[in-house]
Amino acid sequence: MNHHCVAIVPAGDMAASTAFYRLLGFTVAADFGGYRIMEDGRGWHLHLNHMPGWPPRVEENPFGLYLYVEDVDAVADRVRDRIIEPGAPHLKPWGTYEFAVSDPNGVLVRIGRVAQ
Repeated sequence: MNHHCVAIVPAGDMAASTAFYRLLGFTVAADFGGYRIMEDGRGWHLHLNHMPGWPPRVEENPFGLYLYVEDVDAVADRVRDRIIEPGAPHLKPWGTYEFAVSDPNGVLVRIGRVAQ
């Protein structure tokens, strides 16, 4: 087994969160009702934990994810209407080509790759 980390993300609405992450390329690998394991088959892993009423105010959710992917534009095409920053994806000063979206619970999700 390789060494890796998996994010456990609180989800107030499991159906909405699952649908959102499916748009990014995840599938449900295991479903335990209030706990859902998602993956993309290429290295992304995410666990959704049902937390009714979370967060109290979506705009104050402190959580964030960074998903590294080779074909940033392909993922952006699937969620173009949800991209936060106009004109993204684009090259950032810190050397990544990326864009950002917000999940249904206000989790900031950046998708990108290191620029070459």
